[in-house]
Amino acid sequence: MAVAVRQDFVFVELRARALPIMQIHRLHAWDVTPTEAVQLQRDMAGRVEARTPLPKWNLVASADISYNRFDPIFYATAIIYDASSGEIIEAADAVRRGTFPYVPGLLSFREAPALLDAFARLRTVPDVVLIDGHGMAHPRRIGIATHLGLWLNVPTIGCAKTRLCGTFKEPAQRVGATSRLMHGGEQVGYVVRTKKNVKPVFVSVGNGIDLASAIRVVLGTNKGYRLPEPARLAHLRVNELRRQSSCTPQHEFL
Repeated sequence: MAVAVRQDFVFVELRARALPIMQIHRLHAWDVTPTEAVQLQRDMAGRVEARTPLPKWNLVASADISYNRFDPIFYATAIIYDASSGEIIEAADAVRRGTFPYVPGLLSFREAPALLDAFARLRTVPDVVLIDGHGMAHPRRIGIATHLGLWLNVPTIGCAKTRLCGTFKEPAQRVGATSRLMHGGEQVGYVVRTKKNVKPVFVSVGNGIDLASAIRVVLGTNKGYRLPEPARLAHLRVNELRRQSSCTPQHEFL
């Protein structure tokens, strides 16, 4: 399958048979029931590593997914963002038919397979992965950013637009202000103001990184929008992919 997507910085052509450098570490099958998925989450939660600082970073991967309402076809994009230049140096797309039902708390079982298809086509290993979604700020401590982080084995951060669990005090209005996100007597993340007079985002560890480093990456890739720039660019690209594909649906689905 080849996908060519028009964007304002480059045409990217992807071939499924290209040998990627990005490695995907298979942890389990995706053909599971919701009950089995919950048990997998509990098992995987014990593997999460949330104490390692990330002293140096530049290449930030991000990914997003898009689909039309009531349509089982998922469109996914993964990008590599160079923080020093502010440019995307690589991007990959995937189209996949989703099979897992919508169940609150089990979003990753619905969306992660398509996202991993896109990551598998990248030839660059990033320093850190930034996902528009929750990491450990999840009732079972394994949101989509944590789940992906375990499969990718790269330091991963969750940066979500809405709260899934926990309580917090509203952070101050200045950019960079934070407050703790607490759940079950445990801090599961930070609430971070990325833009003045705009709702904050919810930052948590995905895997292989500590919370302080996660905050530094989110604020270090802040370009004046609510979402960090890598996540914002991935969101724009995947929506364009969906719009183009909806007009000319000629994909070979995975």
